[in-house]
Amino acid sequence: MNLSAETLHFIEEHRHDDVRTLALQGKKYPGVDMALAVTQISGRQIAEQKIPSWYALSGLLYPRHLSMEQCSSELTAKYKAHLLEGESFADLTGGFGIDCAFISRRFKYADYVERQDELCALAAHNFPLLGLEHVRIHNMDGVDYLHNISHVDCLFLDPARRDGHGGKTVAISDCEPDIGVLESLLVEKADKVMVKLSPMLDLSLALKELKTVSEVHIVSVGNECKELLLVLQKSPISSDVFIHCELSTHIGESQHYVFTQKQERLSPCPLAGQVETYLYEPNASILKAGAFRSLTQAYPVRKLHVNSHLYTSSSFVADFPGRKFKVESVTGFGKKELKSFLQDMGKANLTVRNFPSSVAELRKRLKLKEGGEDYIFATTLSDEQKVLIRGRKVNSSHSLGTFIKYYKISQLIHTQIIAN
Repeated sequence: MNLSAETLHFIEEHRHDDVRTLALQGKKYPGVDMALAVTQISGRQIAEQKIPSWYALSGLLYPRHLSMEQCSSELTAKYKAHLLEGESFADLTGGFGIDCAFISRRFKYADYVERQDELCALAAHNFPLLGLEHVRIHNMDGVDYLHNISHVDCLFLDPARRDGHGGKTVAISDCEPDIGVLESLLVEKADKVMVKLSPMLDLSLALKELKTVSEVHIVSVGNECKELLLVLQKSPISSDVFIHCELSTHIGESQHYVFTQKQERLSPCPLAGQVETYLYEPNASILKAGAFRSLTQAYPVRKLHVNSHLYTSSSFVADFPGRKFKVESVTGFGKKELKSFLQDMGKANLTVRNFPSSVAELRKRLKLKEGGEDYIFATTLSDEQKVLIRGRKVNSSHSLGTFIKYYKISQLIHTQIIAN
């Protein structure tokens, strides 16, 4: 990819401008490769939020929008990197190279494999600027490369999750390459294999389909589930896989919760007789992982209903892994009590958990606009009563010491369950 001095100058001068407007101004700048300039400006604008350390380097080049949309964020790439280390590493689905760039720093030797010529050219340009001279670039199919290598410490794959018509896929068998077909070869070629899959994937089905999963990591950012990571290993592993829920915010706070499916299955699940002073909604990673019963053993909370996935307590649990609310009122659906409940409330944030109506239907019925500081949860209590819970969000800061405490509590509970 060759950029003229005039095009480079244009990119720098217009780096904050609206790319849709710029795309229509090609005739005003005949010496500028406008299509290329717009791609670079758009890429840098996305990188400012998604990959801030790369945004600071003006010499880096960016791919077309789809590759930028699909690539990992810096936050999630760093999380993956801290799980892996060794002598040799290969990324079989290199893409724009975000994951490879961060993970490869943990290895002495690294290989980036990508079949698209354009992305390989970008990697060849960008990696030296990022201080990654040890990464070797291979313009070829990742599966072909896998068949030809001898052995590495670690392999990474991010299978394509779109079908031939551009639709998103969520099943392992619908991804390319198909990890189910390659599983035995992958664990034969590497001591550890990390696979990034769609956060929409059914985790239980994935664990049944794949036989060598040693760890699961579910990463959410800003209460949105971003990545489902499976770690595969050939060496003997426990039949009870540890599932790690990583909860991160955009401002750098994070919390880690770990459990196993057996722990979840065998944990008692105390139910609350009523809604108490505080209400809790688990983070997206925990909801995705299905850690519903075990939460009541790691934190002093009780569940509202076995299927509601909302929790309550009389005392504030500052480090509950999710959203926290101070309960202001609770109501059934009698006409008078509902009128009192909604008094002076023109808008609210609605959430439905184990409730027969959708958010849209409920909003129409309650005549409430979206937004504001009030939060309403429509749910079912342990006695099957349908209620609305009104609350205000409570923010709390987290400390590393507290995270470690709850991590150890979770491990202790798991050990006790296994012993029994």
